[in-house]
Amino acid sequence: MSATHEIRIAGFGGQGVILAGMVIGRAAAIFDGKHVTLTQSFGPEARGSAASVDLIVSPEPVLYPYLTRLDVLVAMSEEAYTRFVPELHPGGTLLFEQDLVNFQANRPDIHAFGIPATRLAEELGRKFILNLVMVGFVTGVTGIVPADAVRKSIADSVPKGTESLNTAAFDKGLEYALSQKLAAIHQ
Repeated sequence: MSATHEIRIAGFGGQGVILAGMVIGRAAAIFDGKHVTLTQSFGPEARGSAASVDLIVSPEPVLYPYLTRLDVLVAMSEEAYTRFVPELHPGGTLLFEQDLVNFQANRPDIHAFGIPATRLAEELGRKFILNLVMVGFVTGVTGIVPADAVRKSIADSVPKGTESLNTAAFDKGLEYALSQKLAAIHQ
């Protein structure tokens, strides 16, 4: 049985941060049989304001729904990186959008991995699917939720007619993680 994981996905409105968290949470709870809590935070503006989603994924019931030991941070913007990297627990994992985050290797106590998620999404013809590229990257690097569970969650979470595009974005991020030999560091 795997350990409990505390995950924060953060960026700005319009990047699909909340949907990314919901896909991972649904995959873990419904398709992988884990216990999950999800809390979200976003600014009053529809686009451009700060947005984040916190997940706790555990093999046991979650008794407290808020993060106490952030061990995976997914930073999809510079503001998210700057604001939340200090909260990342030593030994934790930072995954970041390398074209939007000016990563500073000043935390030797964490594992950091970058992906050009926006560029990879643009290669598929839609910049807005960078969130699912990032979900694929998270899946490949952390191994917290199996890829098949995430694919099922995507099919249930995205608008009808966009399932294949969103699954392709997920696969692109997953392949990037696997090609970089970054897979399953939290196993």
